Amino acid sequence: MLLKIHDKNPQMRLITKAVQVLGEGGIVVYPTDTAYGMGCDLFNKRGIEKIYEIKRRSKNQPFSFICSDLGDISNYAVVTNYAYKIMKRLLPGPYTFILGASRLVPKILLPKRKEVGIRIPDNEICLSLVREFGNPIISTTVKSHDGEILTDPDIIEKELGHYIDIVIDGGVLSPELSTVMSLVDDIPEVIREGKGDPDVF
Repeated sequence: MLLKIHDKNPQMRLITKAVQVLGEGGIVVYPTDTAYGMGCDLFNKRGIEKIYEIKRRSKNQPFSFICSDLGDISNYAVVTNYAYKIMKRLLPGPYTFILGASRLVPKILLPKRKEVGIRIPDNEICLSLVREFGNPIISTTVKSHDGEILTDPDIIEKELGHYIDIVIDGGVLSPELSTVMSLVDDIPEVIREGKGDPDVF
């Protein structure tokens, strides 16, 4: 199902529709401030397994997830004063922060290392979705089977529609990735350069 939602003023009745699908264990594709993300409820093991299957991805490569705000992040990660100051300055924004995981993070996302990747994208649809849902949402970039980042919701629906429950149409996006930054042990390290300026640390 393709659900067209206004990117600046998301219609709450449509957000509620997507939230209902997440609550039933469904998989949703949604826009972020970089590329489109694919996700499900952080606490739905079957949904996470299905996303691994769709992505053809090893479970040794854990997914990151989206939180609604900095307070929410502190439920799922170890946030020091140093990490908090950096994240407060840069979020919402095109960054994924690697932090030590709290006990609330499901084991399926912690294959070997006890660390998690967390995002708060600067996108109103995405933020409305995670706030209204109340749980973090898995976030992995939507790609074709040959590895190309898919940026057009119509093409995503055509290629992946039989695997997923809803594609939220927030317009055609740029094929950009977030900048991944580790803040583990208060040692800032750029893991991947993306849309977010890596020189701000």
